[in-house]
Parts: sequence; structure tokens; C-alpha cells
Amino acid sequence: MMAGRRLKLAMAGGGEGAFIGGVHRMAAALDGDWQLVAGAFSSDPARNRRTGEQLGLDPARVHDTLDALLADERARPEGERIDAVAIVTPNHLHAPMAIAALDAGFPVFSEKPMAMNLAEAQAIAEAARASRRLYALAFTYSGYPMVEEARARVARGDFGRVRLVHVEYVQGWLSSPLDREGNKQAEWRTDPARAGLGGALGDIGTHAFQLAEHVSGLTVEALSADVTTHVAGRMLDDDVNVLLRFAEGARGTLRATQVAAGEENGLRIRIHGEKGGLEWSQMEPNTLTLRWLDRPAEIVRAGGPGLSPTTLPRLRTPSGHPEGYIEAFGNLYRAVAGSLRDDAPTGGALGEPDWFPGLESGLRTMAFVEAVLESARSDEKWTVFPALAD
Repeated sequence: MMAGRRLKLAMAGGGEGAFIGGVHRMAAALDGDWQLVAGAFSSDPARNRRTGEQLGLDPARVHDTLDALLADERARPEGERIDAVAIVTPNHLHAPMAIAALDAGFPVFSEKPMAMNLAEAQAIAEAARASRRLYALAFTYSGYPMVEEARARVARGDFGRVRLVHVEYVQGWLSSPLDREGNKQAEWRTDPARAGLGGALGDIGTHAFQLAEHVSGLTVEALSADVTTHVAGRMLDDDVNVLLRFAEGARGTLRATQVAAGEENGLRIRIHGEKGGLEWSQMEPNTLTLRWLDRPAEIVRAGGPGLSPTTLPRLRTPSGHPEGYIEAFGNLYRAVAGSLRDDAPTGGALGEPDWFPGLESGLRTMAFVEAVLESARSDEKWTVFPALAD
């Protein structure tokens, strides 16, 4: 019944003045697959109502709570009710809202991290499996065309066996105590009650970890971590450095910091194998650099010649035009729409247009957060990555 029509989206969070809610709305609208029809945008009724008005929604579908929204949508005829819920709240609401939506029979596209901790993430996974409803996560950088190009080249063995995986996510915006100066984005991200176990670790370290495993095709088996809080009085970490041991003998590092003064949004990954390696940077997303043991380096460009077949469906513009953050986000929304139209509770296989990060990425990133914190507290050199149920 979903074929041939726009899918209806509800949003939890993302009210007036919120950053990520606007990003989700732009990304969802990019391909015409989605129409935002309902929302519970804010715990402040006036702000919630204003957001609905600004977005041109029917006031009857703007609710003060997600529970009220879900009850209203379930009561509507099948062709009129929503097809999915986007969760764009601070972290402490991810699990209760996702579980409520899944239990009510609605697919979920949630902001990362998946939850406050691994136990909550596992509860979401149980709800998704019990309901057989789709669960997707906004690990946005997986949607970039040149990230798919990097993944595809590693997977087909262009560089031989992978030896080294280095990933960093470097920001500077929390170098001063913005969290105590009224900055709302900083306030909740540094509050354990709303952010969860990790500060920079949960906010951007999870992005870096997911990207490292996604592009390399390898899984982390053990790690050794140093976790630091540089800004006095801050309750969560703002700087994380991790040594990584991957399956099949590869070694690597992960760096995630929000106190590198002057840095913007420096997500970068480098992978090296027996015959060569690659480098990709989020701030130059159209470029993939390849380096070889026995020949000159190559620059591969989005929209240019020589791209892998799995990269092409993710391209939106001719060569020389930026393929940016909103477009990458839009690729995830398009993939989720494709899976819903196919009535699939999970996305397609890696490389396919309907692939998106979901339960596996969510569970592994939450396990990573807990393993890093365990390692930082321990006197042991290496902490084994926990085994997760399929």
C-alpha cells in the first residue's frame, strides 16, 4: 500500500530553535519520499504548537506527548496514519520513545546514539524484533557517496589485507564552558542525565567508531582507552583516545575530542592495507584520496569517472558540485523509504541503495562506549570488546 505514494512521517523532538530537527526535515523532503504530517516537537506546549504552525501542520496532529501522538495515529484509518516516527530528541528520550513507537507498530528513524547505555539499546532491539518493524539510526556519514566508494574499494580487496585503521573526529566548540553559559546544545550534551555515559565519546566518538567498522569491514575485538575531561567542572568527557585491535590482525586508533580549539567538524578516516590505502575527510567530502606502494597517488572525485556501481545511486549532482551533509542524510531517508515500500524490517545488504545503519550499528556503538569507559577505569592494558547476541 506504500508503493506510489509519499510516506507519512511524524517527528518527536526538533521543536522551534532545535538544530537537528531542521536537518531531518530537510533531508526527509529532499527526494519527495516523505511528508511530515504529525509531531510532538517539544515538552513546552506553546513551543510545540508554534512549531506545528510554522511547519503548516494540521493542529489536530500536533500533540503534547509522543504517547498522545501514537494513540491518535493508531486510531486513524490505515491509509491516513503515519508510516514512521523520527526521533530527534536528546539521548535520554531515544529508548523510551523508540520502544513506544515500535510497540505501537510504527517504524523508527532515530538520532544517534541509540540510547543512554547498552541495556537500553538491547531493549530497543528486542522491541524492534518483536514488532518486526524497521529501526534505523542517523549515522549520517554512512550516506556520503565517497564513503560508499571507500567501503567498496576496501571490500573488493584493492588494498590487500587491511593492516591499519585510523579515524578521528575533532571539534573545538566545547573548549570553553559553554555548558554553563546558557548554550542549550552544550547543556544537554554534557549532562549525564540527558546525554548518557559519554560526552564527546557518545556524541561524536560513536560516529567515528561506526565509520571505522563500516568502511574497513572489520570489527573491533579489543581496545585500550584514555578518557579525559579538560574543562573544569564538566561532568562528562570531552576528549577520548583509543587504541583498537580489529579482527584479522588489523590495528588502529580512534580520537574523538570537542576541545581542540579552532577545529570545526574534522571527521577523517585513513585505512591502509598491504598494497596501498585511502583517506576521506568529511570537510572535503567529494574527494577520496588513494595512495599506493608502487605508483603515484590518485584523487577520486564524486561524479567523476571510475566510481563503483554501488556509489552511483548515492550521487545527486554532476561532478564539481558538492555532495554534502544534507544530501548524505537524504540518502539514509531514501534508503529507509525504499525498505518500507518493500515491507522489509531491515535495510538492504551493504552497498545496496536500501542499506542504512540500524540495530547492529546501534548495539555495537553502545557496546563501544561501555568498553571504552571500562578500559579507562581499568589498570589492564586491553579490554575485550563484549560479545553481542545476533
